[in-house]
Amino acid sequence: MSTFPNPTAPAATAPAIAFHAPEALRLFRECFHAIGDNIERALTGKRDVVELALTCLFAEGHLLVEDVPGTGKTTLARAIAASLDAVWQRVQFTPDLLPSDITGVSMFRQTTNRFEFLPGPVFANIVIGDEINRASPKTQSALLEVMEEGSVTVDGTTHQVPRPFMVLATQNPVDMSGTYPLPEAQLDRFLMRISVGYPDHRSEVAVAAGSAGASAIETLPAIAGAQHIQEFVQVARQRVNAAEAVVDYAVRIAQATRVSPHVRLGAGPRGSVALVRAARVRAASQERAHLLPEDVKALAAPVLAHRLILSPDAELAGLTPASVLDDVLRTVPAPALGHMAKARV
Repeated sequence: MSTFPNPTAPAATAPAIAFHAPEALRLFRECFHAIGDNIERALTGKRDVVELALTCLFAEGHLLVEDVPGTGKTTLARAIAASLDAVWQRVQFTPDLLPSDITGVSMFRQTTNRFEFLPGPVFANIVIGDEINRASPKTQSALLEVMEEGSVTVDGTTHQVPRPFMVLATQNPVDMSGTYPLPEAQLDRFLMRISVGYPDHRSEVAVAAGSAGASAIETLPAIAGAQHIQEFVQVARQRVNAAEAVVDYAVRIAQATRVSPHVRLGAGPRGSVALVRAARVRAASQERAHLLPEDVKALAAPVLAHRLILSPDAELAGLTPASVLDDVLRTVPAPALGHMAKARV
């Protein structure tokens, strides 16, 4: 029997997942929700945020959590790391942080009379980057290659990071003095950008009483190992059928952002690819072997909003990328279920 539904079971006892087993999607759903239940012990009342973060993890994407201080950004990141029996590293971004502090450096060893590569904190399964917008652009750009390619090049030698690999970055959208806004090229590397938001009254009481929040992270058990996560990534990618009509719907949404009169720069092809990848995970988390238009609609805002640059007139009018996406979703017709082809894309 799978140990995933039991939050107290150590990840080391969980069996390896047979990728082609008939129950692969069932095990995916059990693992997904068991990890979500575990994280909620630290971040209570935020199930939707937790599931978006896990969707990003299983879609092999990177997550940017943007919110005001004290809302649980770092708690979410640490709870995800604690729930996995995997290697994780935390980097506090500061203006004096150097690119080599992230990627690693080659050091000369007198004992061997040769240079030896010392890996940086990006060589982990989960990399938590706190206050990423406080680092210099040069340091921020050091993450670009590893986020997109899963590798680091130092002194002409390429080093692969372990899999699965996820950068979970946080940033504060207020008090911007001394910060460096992420360039569009780097924002595009994040599969999603989400906000945690303030907790409800009951959840805030639990945090104040010490039964939730950062104090609860130390007691969280590991639910699944890195090997399981990597196998489940393939389950979502290969075992969930995407009808051509649903993929076409996701592409039409991305294309509609490019021609919107309120948008100066819309979502590129990377956005539509990310939307389909995330939708596959959402379907798998519900033990479905096929995509629905609702999967695409539900994930359009967290996947695409941060890829839009609004026109000056739209910003003056008080529009936001999320509100523009709402208009796009209302104007782009979803495919009828009865006309969707069953062929996998």
